Amino acid sequence: MAADHMPTGGSIINISTKASQRPSPFTVVYAGSKAALNAITQATAQEFGPRGIRVNAIVCGPFVTDSFSKAIPTREAAEHVAKMITVGHIGQPEEIVGTALLLASDASSYMTGALINLDGGGS
Repeated sequence: MAADHMPTGGSIINISTKASQRPSPFTVVYAGSKAALNAITQATAQEFGPRGIRVNAIVCGPFVTDSFSKAIPTREAAEHVAKMITVGHIGQPEEIVGTALLLASDASSYMTGALINLDGGGS
């Protein structure tokens, strides 16, 4: 586990998905595994906190990825999804960077066990 390599503290950032909180039909394995990751995030935050290790998760909404393209294969379907997002577009991978940098930095030194929704306002 990453914590074994952090003798002086640090930050573990897990990547989860909104499917862990609102699963769709036929996503039981994927959604279930990500829901488990959320629980692991919160449990390990409590376990590793005394060692100065923070554990948080970024819970992503729809982002342009290979998996998204397989699930939503047409432009029309992607446009339909984008219309349901408050900010009006599907997330780009680089839009995760700011949240990850925050979690990796001392600016979030009091944050651990958090499940941060990064979903364009869909929560």
